[in-house]
Amino acid sequence: MSQLKIREMPQDERPREKLQAHGADGLSDAELIAILLRTGVTGKNVVDLARELLQRYGSLRELSRCTVDELSKIRGVGPAKALHLVAAFGLGQRLAQQTISKQKLDSPELIHELLGEEMRKLRKESLRVVLLDTRYHLIRVEEVSVGSVNESIAHPRDVFRPALIGSAYAVIVVHNHPSGDASPSQTDHSLTRRLSEAAELLQIRLLDHVIIGEGDPGYFSFKEAGVL
Repeated sequence: MSQLKIREMPQDERPREKLQAHGADGLSDAELIAILLRTGVTGKNVVDLARELLQRYGSLRELSRCTVDELSKIRGVGPAKALHLVAAFGLGQRLAQQTISKQKLDSPELIHELLGEEMRKLRKESLRVVLLDTRYHLIRVEEVSVGSVNESIAHPRDVFRPALIGSAYAVIVVHNHPSGDASPSQTDHSLTRRLSEAAELLQIRLLDHVIIGEGDPGYFSFKEAGVL
């Protein structure tokens, strides 16, 4: 661990100066986090503190899942720095969603781009419905249930209620597997069949049911699997 304070480091190695000279692409994750943290603690400069955070949680993604309260309890972070980190992760997520939401959302790849990063951060299962207009452009995304997704919690009437209220032409159902394994369970298959039947009765197009997980491609699509 470096004992050098930031001001004692060569100027071209200081995170802020590197950002100004080379842009964000020229910095490591730890250096970008260090800029948000601004200061370290006794015996540990801010870059070392940032590296310690990444090591503690194992990855940038896991760090982004942390709440303000959780980060605030870490020595050297505290409430103010925790707020800066959570706000930065939130802005990045919103920017990605804003960009993709203006497109025609008719593929699981685009749904994964829209919601994948956010839903992978969740430590509980969340089922959401993506409401689309006649051009398959986003109306809004609504959360239907939180917790273990099963047939009783994620009833078709709850899934399609936002679509009826919002006059959606089509919907895509999305939920996450916090385990990281996007493979569908028997309950997922059963729920998808019931949703398909309900959509036909309601004359609302169910374009897909997407499960968010880890790895490549990071999702499972019932449409791609030929179920829908």
